[in-house]
Amino acid sequence: MKKELPKRKNIRIPEYDYSQNGYYFITICTKNKEKILSIIVGVGVPDDPSYNNEYEIRLTMFGLIAEKFINSINNTYKDIKIDNYVIMPNHIHMICGIEKYEGGSSRTPTPTNAKIPFLISTFKRLTNKKCNQFIWQRNYYEHIIRNEKEYIRILEYIEYNPLNWIYDKYY
Repeated sequence: MKKELPKRKNIRIPEYDYSQNGYYFITICTKNKEKILSIIVGVGVPDDPSYNNEYEIRLTMFGLIAEKFINSINNTYKDIKIDNYVIMPNHIHMICGIEKYEGGSSRTPTPTNAKIPFLISTFKRLTNKKCNQFIWQRNYYEHIIRNEKEYIRILEYIEYNPLNWIYDKYY
């Protein structure tokens, strides 16, 4: 008897146009949550008297490849910009902005031509190719940023995420 594979839940919002202007908070995790992108050095426990809130993110070879492609997005696409990002040991957080330009296709975006899925798919494919192996989990997490207050909260989350690494369950 052949075992049936579990069906993956689609986490995208049905009928949402992922090409419309706005900001998106994106998280991409490594395959099996492997810590292959960076090492965070200098993070301590806040209760420790020597705690000084300073850290350094040391990128691995895979992390440097990912960073190269993240930085190239702003130069490659005229309507997609990465506002901020952090490369953690087993995941990447980024804020991606879309600003449509005039003169593009007028067709309704589908999962295959919407900007965010296309961007993430391209990013994963190029980094996997350069790393010479599959380093990403199958899907990614995305959150539509709805207002300035939420944007600032997420920006701070990205900024302070390395300080909280010590509390991560995959640490």
